[in-house]
Amino acid sequence: MSNKYTLLKTEGRAKRAEFETVHGTVQTPLFMNVGTVGAIKGAVSTEDLENIGCQVELSNTYHLHVRPGDKLVKELGGLHKFMSWDRPILTDSGGFQVFSLAGLRKIKEEGVTFHSHVDGRIIFMGPEESMQIQSNLGSTIAMAFDECPPSKADRAYVQPSVDRTTRWLERCKKELDRLNGLEDTVNPHQMLFGINQGAIFPDIRIEHAKRISEMDLDGYAVGGLAVGETHEEMYHILDEVVPYLPQNKPTYLMGVGTPANIIEGVDRGIDFFDCVYPARNGRHGHVYTKFGKINIKNAKYANDDRPIEEGCNCPACKRYSRAYIRHLHVAGEMLGLRLCVLHNLYYYNHLMEDIRNALDAGRFAEFKKKALEDMARGDS
Repeated sequence: MSNKYTLLKTEGRAKRAEFETVHGTVQTPLFMNVGTVGAIKGAVSTEDLENIGCQVELSNTYHLHVRPGDKLVKELGGLHKFMSWDRPILTDSGGFQVFSLAGLRKIKEEGVTFHSHVDGRIIFMGPEESMQIQSNLGSTIAMAFDECPPSKADRAYVQPSVDRTTRWLERCKKELDRLNGLEDTVNPHQMLFGINQGAIFPDIRIEHAKRISEMDLDGYAVGGLAVGETHEEMYHILDEVVPYLPQNKPTYLMGVGTPANIIEGVDRGIDFFDCVYPARNGRHGHVYTKFGKINIKNAKYANDDRPIEEGCNCPACKRYSRAYIRHLHVAGEMLGLRLCVLHNLYYYNHLMEDIRNALDAGRFAEFKKKALEDMARGDS
């Protein structure tokens, strides 16, 4: 099938669209729920994801390559079958591990040599290897292999890094085209998204956006943000670079972020988001509401019989009180963190639904103003 991105509405730079894939049509803007090793941390099943409105699940190429192994996943029918999930999956490329495992890797033109964080064994990953792993996984969307320079890196480091990322993207495209044509490929319709890099140098970002836009990929990501720069610097880069990415393709802001970051990103033309925050914070008892984030472990919730958020239809709020969920966390019961993770993921998925509804109604600017004001009222 041909992958089709249909722009339904705009308000300023904000986009409201539909994106057709071989695993179903998704509505954007959307938030991808992060299941690094094929599962959301917090005892959340794929059935849970369906029930809380997840449209796209995101898994990690490097981690699945290390364990259980992408070739094993292919033997078992691909990641969709392995996870029992029939909606779209995006796999990142392993490129972020080039950044996050800085002490365990060595970068060359051919690719990157890692020491596995699990057992220390040496792993080599370049553009071709990343595409082969993602092809074995059979994800709906494969991300190009890139290097994510530190946000505060100097120009002398960033420019050669970005130039290499461009060369790697060309190799990714060629290799994925080859893999999609093989008879035994898991998903012959696998898409490729390229990644814009350039730290916080607008001119490098813009030039890179122009170069990768010429490659006519299925979508485009802005990477290398939310890695140490301020929110203001991130928003400035988005203001500068997004206009140079194709408006008729999905735009993905990688690894971002807070609910406020997401609203600001939508305002600047972003379609796709992902972040570990909702699951990670939920596991520690920090839960999101329309009126900001609260710490459910605070003593003031010990006898609070209200749900985490009034009117919320998540599995936690429909049945359990703040007092009970606090008790579970204090007692070290896994159910406490599971309920908080479910609530947070539901909150994020339905924040995106509220954003889409506001764009449909032509009142996103009004929605943004009120939502950001309300979010500033949290207690932690």
